[in-house]
Order: sequence, then structure tokens, then C-alpha cells
Amino acid sequence: MSENCAIIQGGMGVGVSGWKLAQAVSRAGQLGVVSGTALDQVLARRLQDGDPDGAMRRGLEAFPFRAMAERVRERYFLAGGKAESAPYRAVPVLAKDMSRELAELCIVSNFVEVFLAREGHGNPVGINYLEKIQAAILPCMYGAMLAGVEYVIMGAGIPLKMPGVLDHYAEHKAAEYPMHVTGSVEGDDTTMRFDPAQFMECELAPLHRPKFLAIVSSNTLALTMVKKANGRVDGLVIETRIAGGHNAPPRGKLQLSEIGEPIYGERDAIDIPKLCELGIPFWLAGGYGHPDKLREALALGAAGVQVGTAFAFTDESGLRPDYKRELLEKVIAGTASVFTDPLASPTGFPFKVAQLEGTVSEDEVYEERPRICNLGFLREAYRTPSGEIGYRCASEPVTVYVSKGGHAEDAVGRKCICNGLLANIGFPQVLNGNRVEQGIVTAGDDIVTVAQFLPAGQTHYSALDVITELEKGLRPVSAERDERIAVGV
Repeated sequence: MSENCAIIQGGMGVGVSGWKLAQAVSRAGQLGVVSGTALDQVLARRLQDGDPDGAMRRGLEAFPFRAMAERVRERYFLAGGKAESAPYRAVPVLAKDMSRELAELCIVSNFVEVFLAREGHGNPVGINYLEKIQAAILPCMYGAMLAGVEYVIMGAGIPLKMPGVLDHYAEHKAAEYPMHVTGSVEGDDTTMRFDPAQFMECELAPLHRPKFLAIVSSNTLALTMVKKANGRVDGLVIETRIAGGHNAPPRGKLQLSEIGEPIYGERDAIDIPKLCELGIPFWLAGGYGHPDKLREALALGAAGVQVGTAFAFTDESGLRPDYKRELLEKVIAGTASVFTDPLASPTGFPFKVAQLEGTVSEDEVYEERPRICNLGFLREAYRTPSGEIGYRCASEPVTVYVSKGGHAEDAVGRKCICNGLLANIGFPQVLNGNRVEQGIVTAGDDIVTVAQFLPAGQTHYSALDVITELEKGLRPVSAERDERIAVGV
């Protein structure tokens, strides 16, 4: 792979961009990326399902701190897997000052995912984090670096302090990261700290410092990252509003369309010539999953594109096979659609939801689910009246949310994204032996175009099919035209 690859595979959701997908993309010569979101839950649930292919235990065997890996295995592995009606064992909830048990699980889970993605080839692998899930950042990042991750890609926030963390971890030095705490005042301790020396069981050589790419949605944020970060920023991913997952909200007062989606205007547009003036590589994302869009991005001065939605429906992605099949059927039939929901996410950011029967995209499925927050990845940290740090979620029971200082109107329409995303990849929690969490699938607006990757006569496609098609955008238009003529297209 070249120093600046042309195609970055998006780090989607929880486990959709899993190690199998990232490995397939990197093997093909582009940048495979694993999602770093909720990997503690993902590893714990894979182990409780019996780890049928043995991959998780293979990753644990490769972990450099043997006692730590064994503690994780002993706590979560169930030979043969749990009963279908049994709940998954709870994992401690993230907090600023997390337990050692949870910190170890974060370290180990991130190592395992990156190790498996890198297994069997020599090409770089990246990991994608959401800056808004701040409590997990420090131990998770160290685990990924222990596995030799070569790119760290981070969005959903302004990660100005992350380059410095990478610099410290390369030398196994302690690192700090600021936590946003609503209502905090001067003098409050809102700084998270992680010291690798407190977890290392043996001496290790210095680690490779991965390249850092920040995901931003505006020229202002791009400039801020380049000028104010506390270390080297190696590149930017410029994500537009039509990308899947969380979107940046429109600038200015929120206005909604007739169908209830946020309206974006000229203030939300990206000035690409200005990006070129920053002097660092950038990749364009959101609606760039087509060879012509790759060609266009390169012509505008970009290093390439980041593509998510096209890879989300590949054979190798972690999305449940039935969800993939049903959504691809909708694409083929011309009925697939995505709704940019301004209310779904407890973060308050717009969240793109693919419309699919039986999932939380349906009002009746949403209404049937009791409001409960038992995972807490998207919780808001806030200052309590006593000056401590508390945690609240706009998707938890409204009375509980209000008792913590939240506003009842902010809880309207909020969905449990955390449980929905784990259900998307086949790990739904079971409560009371009979209630099973349902998924909430996210995809970009260009889901309607993914049929272009289907081989003739097929109803499914691979990561290699996506790359082969997109790489046509690396060739001159004349060469692609001649190729089409040769095959009679």
C-alpha cells in the first residue's frame, strides 16, 4: 500500500467494521480499519458465545501480558456458549475513574481486534474511535498500539490532545486526556489519566507511533486540528452530512424538512481549495463510494476517499446476515431508504437510521422497548450539586434523567443506540429471559447505490468486489472507457 492510500474503509458502528473486514481490505492493498467502539463489550460477548472459531482465544494467546489475558478469558469465556435465553454477563460501565477490571478488558479487547486484522499479511491496519466516548479512550488506545496499529482515525469531537497521547504511549509513558463534564467549574478534576507502567507485566520495546487522522466536518475544525493539536496530525478525513452514523448538526438554528430531517445550508459546505492550503493529506467521505467520486476527489487535491456504507454490506462485515440480506433486497428493489433522525441519539447529534422492518427504526418497535441505560457508552458526564461527576443519558427513564438535572424535553424520541448497535452484529442482550434487544442499523445516504458492487447474477458481494470497482477511479477515464467497450458495456 502506498504511503497515502486512496481508499480508507470506514470504521463503522460497533463491530460492523470488525477484524475480518479490515483484514480483507488491507490484504487487498487499501487501508482496512476496525471500529474501536465498544470492543470491551464485543470481546466479552464473543467469548460468552463460546468463541466458535477460536479467533478470540488466538488473539488472547498473542497478548504480551499473559496474566491479564488469562483473567479476561476466565471471566468471560463459556465453552459451548451461553444459552440463547440467558443474558450476557454484564461488563462494568465506563466512567472517568474506571475499575482495573474494565481497564484491562479495554486494553485486551483492542489488542485482539487489531491483532486479528493484521494477521497473515504485512499491510497497515487502522482503528477508528469516537472522541465523544471519552472514558474509554486511554486504555483502548494503548491496547491498539500494543498490537501494532498503524493508523488512528478519530471523529465525533475535536481530539486536539490525542496526538500527544500517541507520542507518550510510543514510549510506554503515562498520558492524560480531558473529559468534558457539563457544568464543571475551575478547580474540578476532569482529567483522565492512564499509566502503562501500572499494567505492564514485562519490559517491552518502544511501540510504533501510528499516524493520526482526525475526522472533521468543516474547514474551521480542519484548521483547528492542524494548528492547535498537541502533536503531529498526519491527515484529515472530511466527512459530509450524507455519511452514515452520527452527523455534525447544521450550523445555526436547527430547522427541519417536511419529513423531519435537519436542513443543511451553505454554511455547512466544505471549501476544498482551502483544505489544500493546509498542506497535509485529506480524504473525502460521505457519498464517495463510486469510482467517479474517487476520481473527482483526486482531481480536487484529496489523497483519496473514505468509504463506509459500501463495505457495511459486504460478506466480511460484522452486520447480521439477515439485516444485510433484507437491506440489499431493498436496494435491488429500489425501496431502500435512510432517515436522518434529529432525535434518535442521546448525544443530540443527528443519526442516520436505515429503515428496516423489525428494527428500532419502526415506531412500534421503539415504543415497545422499556427505557433503560445499561451500557452507557453515550452517557453525558455532568457535575452533581455536591461537585462530583455523575452520568446521565437522554435515553434512560425520563424521571431518572430529570432527577439528574436533565430536561424532559431533551429525552423525547431518544433511542438506545448502544444496545441497538450490539444487536446489529448478533449480540443482543436478553432481559428477563424473553425480551431481546432489536437492532438499529445506520447507513449513509448512498446505500441506494451499493447494487453497483454486486457481481452479475449475485445477491451479495465481497470487500474485494468493492475495492475492485472503486479502483477503476484510479485509472484515466479513457482507460476505463476502453475497458467497457472491450466487454460490451
